[in-house]
Amino acid sequence: MDRVSKSNYYLDIAQTVAERSTCLRKRFGAIIVKNDIIVSTGYNGAPRGRVNCCDQKFCLRDKLNIPRGERYELCRSVHAEANAIIAASREQMLGATMYMACMEGDSDTLVPGTTSCAMCKRLVLNAGITTLVVRDTKSEYRVIDTHSWVTDDDSLNGTLGY
Repeated sequence: MDRVSKSNYYLDIAQTVAERSTCLRKRFGAIIVKNDIIVSTGYNGAPRGRVNCCDQKFCLRDKLNIPRGERYELCRSVHAEANAIIAASREQMLGATMYMACMEGDSDTLVPGTTSCAMCKRLVLNAGITTLVVRDTKSEYRVIDTHSWVTDDDSLNGTLGY
């Protein structure tokens, strides 16, 4: 019997969480794990009680041809990382690992090479999460030491996107 690795186990859960996303562009799922216990989960979608893009049947940023990583103030969604962080206490997040998966908005196709946007990187750092594991394919993933975001501050060079 081939047993799934622990990282892919958590990434499978993050990918399932992404299926709850209400975003028409990209569906993200994130889970925070500490000491082998799932602390919280989050997916991208409109704030509680607000109308979701999937219910409106359009994305304003798509309608205005706004590229990814720009003009987030026009986006209805709270990002998956932010929702997972909101649902956990700081003590639970200190030294924790976040697992994340992203799929195309209209399919179950994984999107390789994604990472947190600049705003979510700030949230992850302040939450005390030390590692981000991002799924690229069903079996491949990247492990990111979040401290690298402190020394490689993309907000200083104008890099946009996720």
